[in-house]
Amino acid sequence: MHTKSVRWQLTLAIVLLATSTFIYLIHFAIFRDSRQIFLYLIQDIAFLPVQVLLVTLIIERLLTYMERRSIMNKMNMVIGAFFSEVGRDLLRQLAQFHTALPGMSQLLRVDAKWPDSEFIATATRISTMECKMDSNMASIAEIRDFLIARRTFLVALLENSNVLEHETFTDMLWAVFHLADELCHRERLEGLPQSDLEHLSGDMKRAYTALTKEWLMYMMHLKNDYPYLFSLAVRTNPFDKTASVEVK
Repeated sequence: MHTKSVRWQLTLAIVLLATSTFIYLIHFAIFRDSRQIFLYLIQDIAFLPVQVLLVTLIIERLLTYMERRSIMNKMNMVIGAFFSEVGRDLLRQLAQFHTALPGMSQLLRVDAKWPDSEFIATATRISTMECKMDSNMASIAEIRDFLIARRTFLVALLENSNVLEHETFTDMLWAVFHLADELCHRERLEGLPQSDLEHLSGDMKRAYTALTKEWLMYMMHLKNDYPYLFSLAVRTNPFDKTASVEVK
């Protein structure tokens, strides 16, 4: 395959050089002025670095931007599938362990009036908030069973090459996987010592915070690009207990 590629490139180079030479010969045959030919040739060679600059710094960067935009659009589809299959329900389950859930719920009542700056500011605030999780407040076995049932789906997400292009989403997935591993490696989840429960609370906090920030950025994307999907996402807001999927 490599040999064929080199042969094709060599053939193309010969054809292009031959074409250029042929055109120069036609020019000479018509005007009989070799001085003018060399003058234009030197001018073209002098402009070559500028052409390389334009291609490298402008056109290539533009193509890279367009390619990255295409990848991010595909990535947002992956993120949407994640929240539909796992993320939204996992947020609801983890919220049971949040010691200050009412304040968090009020903060995350997203609506169509939010500008992009509101989404970003809220995500920043979530990062700096003192998020306390208490693994004694509900059944951690339910979270373990939930994650085990969806492990195949989560592993399939990591196999998607587009995921690697989204650093924060990848970090969030690792936080969720780590929580699942911590829960699955314990033979029992009842009667754990307080020190171990505090450790699990820390793992839940890490996953919950990362999930919340990623959910906010995904909601901003839906609001800007897919209003009809944003409407459904607002009506199924995992942080709003009064949310109803029915349009009222």
